[in-house]
Amino acid sequence: MPQINVTTRSGEIEVVEAEVNQTLMEIIRDNGIEGMDAICGGCCSCATCHIYIDPKFNDQLPPVSEDEDMLLDGSLHRKPEVSRLSCQIRMSEALDGLALEIAPED
Repeated sequence: MPQINVTTRSGEIEVVEAEVNQTLMEIIRDNGIEGMDAICGGCCSCATCHIYIDPKFNDQLPPVSEDEDMLLDGSLHRKPEVSRLSCQIRMSEALDGLALEIAPED
């Protein structure tokens, strides 16, 4: 089973097993990692699952949709090339070892 490395808002790193085809938001939330509010439940209508992705994985990720881009634009903590909404990224074998950080709360 692939794994992801999650850096929490407090700076702790948690390594969690990730089921293929689950979204990163679901994986983080279901593992009880602090800071993953995911208020909209994954329907891309808020930005409470904002994360920073290790840029070496960018070519493995789906492109940012117009809705995701708009929501990220509303964040005070958006970082070019690494900000994503974790509800919009599904886990795959290619993402094994992915490192991500939960973005600060807006």
